[in-house]
Amino acid sequence: GVILVQVNPGETFTITTEDGHIQCIQGPAHVPMMSPNGSMPPIFVPPGYVSQVVEENGVRKVVVLPHSAEFHPSMHPPPHPPPHVPHYMHHHHALLPHPPHPVYPPVPGTGELPPQFIHQWFSELNQEKATTNVKSIWDQKQCFLCFLEPRSHGRTNFIQRDERSLKMQEHLKKRLKDRQASGHTNNKLNSPPSSPHKVNNSSSAAVQNGNGKGQQGTGGPLKQKQIGKTKGCPDAEMGESDTESKKYDTHLSIGKPVVSDIQARSAVLSWNLPVSSQNGESHSHSPAAFTFEVAISNSGKNGKFKSVYVVSATSSSIKESVSELVSFTTESCEPDCPAAPKLINRTKNSLSLQWKGKNGPFKECYYGHLKQYKLTKLSPSTKYSLRLAAKNDIGMSGFSETVTYYTAGMVPPAPPPPVLVEAGVTWLALQWSPPSGVSSEDSLTYTLDVEEEGSGYGFQPQYNGDELSCTLRNLRRSTSYKFRLFAYNSEGKSSPSEVVEHSTNPDKPGPPSKPSAKGKIHSHSVKVAWEPPKDNGGSDIVKYFLEISEAVIGSKWDTIYSGSQREHVCDHLKPGTSYRMRVHCASDILTVTTSAVPPGPCPTPCLAGKAKPKEITLQWGPPPVDGGSDITEYVIEMANSEQEERRQVYQGAAPECTVSNLLPGRAYCFWLRAANRVGFGPHSDRAEISTAPGPPDQCCKPAITCKNATCVAVSWESPACNGAEISEYRLEWGQVEGSMHVIYTGPCQSYEVKGLTPATTYYCRVQAVNMAGVGLFGETGVVTTPASVPAAVSALQLLEEDQMEVSLPLSTCLAIQWEEPCCHGAEITGYNIEYGEKQLVTVGRNTSHILENLLPDTLYRVRIQAINSFGVGPFSHSIKAKTKPLPPDPPHLECVVFSYQSLKLKWGEGPSRALITNPTQFNLQMEDRFGRFVTVYSGPCHTYKVQRLSESTTYYFKIQAYNDAGEGEFSDVYAFTTTKSPPASLKAPKANQLEENTYEITWEPLQPMKGDSIVYILQLAAGREFDQVYKGPETSFRLTGLQTNCEYRIRVCAGRQSQDAAGSQELYGPYSPSAVFSSQKQELESQCAAVPTELADSKKTLHEERFIAIVLLCGFAVVAILFAVVIQYFVIK
Repeated sequence: GVILVQVNPGETFTITTEDGHIQCIQGPAHVPMMSPNGSMPPIFVPPGYVSQVVEENGVRKVVVLPHSAEFHPSMHPPPHPPPHVPHYMHHHHALLPHPPHPVYPPVPGTGELPPQFIHQWFSELNQEKATTNVKSIWDQKQCFLCFLEPRSHGRTNFIQRDERSLKMQEHLKKRLKDRQASGHTNNKLNSPPSSPHKVNNSSSAAVQNGNGKGQQGTGGPLKQKQIGKTKGCPDAEMGESDTESKKYDTHLSIGKPVVSDIQARSAVLSWNLPVSSQNGESHSHSPAAFTFEVAISNSGKNGKFKSVYVVSATSSSIKESVSELVSFTTESCEPDCPAAPKLINRTKNSLSLQWKGKNGPFKECYYGHLKQYKLTKLSPSTKYSLRLAAKNDIGMSGFSETVTYYTAGMVPPAPPPPVLVEAGVTWLALQWSPPSGVSSEDSLTYTLDVEEEGSGYGFQPQYNGDELSCTLRNLRRSTSYKFRLFAYNSEGKSSPSEVVEHSTNPDKPGPPSKPSAKGKIHSHSVKVAWEPPKDNGGSDIVKYFLEISEAVIGSKWDTIYSGSQREHVCDHLKPGTSYRMRVHCASDILTVTTSAVPPGPCPTPCLAGKAKPKEITLQWGPPPVDGGSDITEYVIEMANSEQEERRQVYQGAAPECTVSNLLPGRAYCFWLRAANRVGFGPHSDRAEISTAPGPPDQCCKPAITCKNATCVAVSWESPACNGAEISEYRLEWGQVEGSMHVIYTGPCQSYEVKGLTPATTYYCRVQAVNMAGVGLFGETGVVTTPASVPAAVSALQLLEEDQMEVSLPLSTCLAIQWEEPCCHGAEITGYNIEYGEKQLVTVGRNTSHILENLLPDTLYRVRIQAINSFGVGPFSHSIKAKTKPLPPDPPHLECVVFSYQSLKLKWGEGPSRALITNPTQFNLQMEDRFGRFVTVYSGPCHTYKVQRLSESTTYYFKIQAYNDAGEGEFSDVYAFTTTKSPPASLKAPKANQLEENTYEITWEPLQPMKGDSIVYILQLAAGREFDQVYKGPETSFRLTGLQTNCEYRIRVCAGRQSQDAAGSQELYGPYSPSAVFSSQKQELESQCAAVPTELADSKKTLHEERFIAIVLLCGFAVVAILFAVVIQYFVIK
């Protein structure tokens, strides 16, 4: 049903929810609430008030009314607030006025409290002024203060239960009477009241109670006309209050308070003592004559004012006076400590928390604006401690109290079935072990259910506790019982274990009946019979024992029969002798085999053979105690140390195993335990066994530090030595990662690599070596040296003349060429070339240069250095270079032999033939028909014959000398003219006899040569000497006056006549061959004689030519033979 709670104006209705949260609702308001069962919820009222239920039209209302007129709440301190509620109030919507019909508000975010929990009192009275230190509860709020006469104040609400209210009321009545009797001004000053009230002896307590909670509900400073008119005040009380107001004429005036020392949560208020005027006269009063009240509001001038300070005296004759309003703003500060978070829901791995509103083992799990949070990924059944802090722009508050919550756990797994330790006739001793996978820290309890065979009652619990064994008594003998076991933790119970069956032992049978003689007793024998016992002990009788003894004192009993028959013939008796006989029996033999238990501890495993670097072979013996069952398997557990977690490395039936994948040179701990059909026994003592030393571990990546551009410091850490001390390290270094070489071997853990190339990437790695072997190389380290000055130029050379593209004067220039060196990370910008007397020239980024303006035939040393942005590099090696001498001057050219078709030229002073040692050579050039000079000779000779020239032609020549220094200048042009050519040789003239002693000589004619006329000269010889007989242009001549029979020889030559500046010149050619003729008398004889003469001359010429050929051939043959002899002797041998 719906329950409607009416809250009157000035009242505060406080709701406490199931989770402890508090919600304050100020009147006037109607609060609808839902009741699940239609019943009225409990309403707790403060002391001095009672609640009444009024039902109208099916709606029940709860009305809170004063209970007694003698209760004075202002005289007594309020009960202490709940311990979980802090003494402050955060600004929240709950403090603002509510609508007339609000729905039931949700759980508040920050603990709202009734106003009585926020009052702070401080009193100090003197003759001049009263001061109070108001503890502000509204951060960053504007507050308004006023002073009110305390009669208009009611009381405040408290959250109390009915019984406590009655007791408190009686207690306060008693204390009120005591204080009124003894005068309690000092007590009141020392004990701050629960709300700002003044106890006025002349005023009625009913007026105070009648005003109820009006001060809180009305809001704002109360004017005089409002005094006593708050809703809920009876008429009689109103009348009495008005009467009192009219009774006195005293007027009280108080000044405006002064606010100082404003802090985040406090401010100091000061005011002067008031001055009263009565009938126009002013009077001063002592501080004890007044009651001062401080009211504060954080919602403006028209907001709700709440009393935060009051101090009262016994004066009762002065009316109230209200000061002017004063406003101030508190400073900002960090939030208050929130209340501890509360648990909303929990699962196995999460906790949902809600809160209102130290680092140590705590860690931050949430930061934000929400007021609830769900912690996830937690461990089940685990304890977690939590605390909460709030933060704003100013800072962070302190942490709340620490709360502890547990996550939900899992029910334990099914335990193993109980095992029988020992069986009796009426009892069974059982024991069991905890479920597998349960931590030893978990608290478990066990329930043992028992079912008796044939009882029909099923399983009944017979034991419940945390022990792992129990003894069941008062059982039936020789009876089978079934057992099952449950395990419990805080989350519930496990599944049952397997059902096992155990039986109690049978009891001993009772005594048989007394034996009696059957038949006649003979002298030497008697037949004895007996009846079976009444109680067979729960098992069939399988054997009777008949014992006999002579009836003599002290004689012993002898067994004479044992069997299943119930009669026996006793023979071999003595006649006349008294015998005593007795019978006892035995039931079925019950073979009881007790339950086996896990085997005892095994002996410590030991090393089998020699340990290896990465594996160990262990062997062991069986445990001394097998627990009543054969050993089925062994388990070896290993750990690096006794404190670390163990891991299983072997499980099997063999009494030895090999543990592999170990680290060399390490000590390992081993534990052994054996198992039989029941389970595993305890662990053996720890066995500590070490593997054999092995090669060191792989080294770490080396640390590389560049000291400069050419030096690097490499250091490395020592790896695990694996049982053998490291003897040395090996450092590999190289510019290619896959091609490195060892540059250091030794025990040090650092090395400086020098002589490196700047701006170059290098790779290195380290390996360690010990007596067991060589470890693996570590990770490769990479370093790039910083950039630096360029490297030295390595290839500097002098360019030869044939390597030059442009011809240079080598006597004053040197051409050098080099290869660009490594720039070492910064581009080369130029070169410095040093030559001569440290002369320096700077060039750009070229690889060749021409040194000019040098001295001829001088030796220079040349070296070079490169330049980049870091500076100049080192100089290269020096090279020696010598300039050539100056080229020679051209010699004087002259023609020593002129010819019509050749000119023999000569120049300079020297031999005509070439000498090998002559360094100077000559270049002779002649002008061709196109006007160009072409070389006709180049060589060391000083003469040259120019042939195949034209006659009477002028030729132009020039010459130059050159040597290693170069080519000299050409000489001036020389002009030489060939001579005119003589006429050609004529054939032998012919002689024709005309008549006796007269001959006509004829010869072939010649054409004129270049306009020159031809003349002939004919010579005749009768003996040795020729005489000229004709000179002229004709081609025939007639000889006369010759002697008969006389032999004559004739020859002819041609000549050319020319005219020049020197005059007429004649140039004659060679004579023709001689013609021989003899003068004859007859013409025939003369003709016949002439022919043989010619034949004889031709034959003579032929013989001469043959002779010359034979001589030449013989000469060549002799020379060839000499060469053959020389080669045979000197070369072959």
